[in-house]
Amino acid sequence: MSNIDLQYTLKDFKSENEVRWCPGCGDYAIMNAVQRTMADMNVPHEKFAVISGIGCSSRFPYYMSTYGFHSIHGRAAAIASGVKSANPELSVWVITGDGDSLAIGGNHFIHTVRRNIDLNVILFNNKIYGLTKGQYSPTTDRGFVTKTSPNGTIEDSFVPGQLVLGARGTFFARAVDSNVKHNQLVFAEAAKHQGTSIVEVLQNCVIFNDGIHAQIADPKHRAERQLFLEHGKPMRFGHDNEKGLIVEKGRLKVAVIGENGVTEDDILVHDAKEVDPYLHMQLINMSMPDFPIAMGVIRAVDAPVYDQELEKQVAEVSATRKINSVDELLKSGNTWEVDEPGSSDPVPFFKKKCPILE
Repeated sequence: MSNIDLQYTLKDFKSENEVRWCPGCGDYAIMNAVQRTMADMNVPHEKFAVISGIGCSSRFPYYMSTYGFHSIHGRAAAIASGVKSANPELSVWVITGDGDSLAIGGNHFIHTVRRNIDLNVILFNNKIYGLTKGQYSPTTDRGFVTKTSPNGTIEDSFVPGQLVLGARGTFFARAVDSNVKHNQLVFAEAAKHQGTSIVEVLQNCVIFNDGIHAQIADPKHRAERQLFLEHGKPMRFGHDNEKGLIVEKGRLKVAVIGENGVTEDDILVHDAKEVDPYLHMQLINMSMPDFPIAMGVIRAVDAPVYDQELEKQVAEVSATRKINSVDELLKSGNTWEVDEPGSSDPVPFFKKKCPILE
């Protein structure tokens, strides 16, 4: 963070390139929230890097006035890991989709999370392959009809939050593309987190999966169908904030304050910093109609950060090493010179201490 108030605006992070997403695509709102978040971070403009893979969302770097790299399918997390490890002072953002990160990029995704590299990953989840025209993806629900599943998929889908917790993730949040103000809050928390932050954004593809999140995202039903989590605050929702979560027999349950003896004190207080992921997993798994969908920062715990540990280790080794260059390495130990074939020189075939290297 800079000690100087840089006073950036959204315009400072917009590139001059024409944005070529379909009209009405949820990507516009997500990008707007990211640009606003970066402007408020008080980080020097040149310290941002945006890395993407392949997919509609992966056009992102072209539309950002930052350093960026549009990589290959599924490899954004791997490339971003190298960028951050080599340039620890950068604020590195990974833009990826459910197909890009959870199919061909699945291994890179889980190992990035496991290593806890200080990256901000925004996972656009529209439950479809949009760029390649409507095939089912790893997050498409069982039975859903697509161009590659005309009779309905016969696979169970990934739940991104489950993958993050299974890979010992330290930060997971969820948001909806159209709620720009909430997205800014979530992205800001993700940027502050030391380690890999994963933000799943429920994004709408107006062409190949229009309305897939409508039951959740519709502002008219937001109060009843979304639970906005805040660390240290009671987990309440409803039009009059009259509902909340309690624990019964070890499981989460929706209760109405004032009914069946339930009081405000019975409502669970959200603890995003609890190391044990038991309740975080239950929040991730909540689904309609029995539960609202958990939104906001679900998990944010402290743990060793890979790139920081790497930088520290390199410094420690450098301070005590005996070899300081490749040239010194090549000259260390036993080295030999090989005579030319057919040489009449009586010198043995191998000579200790190669003069060429000295």
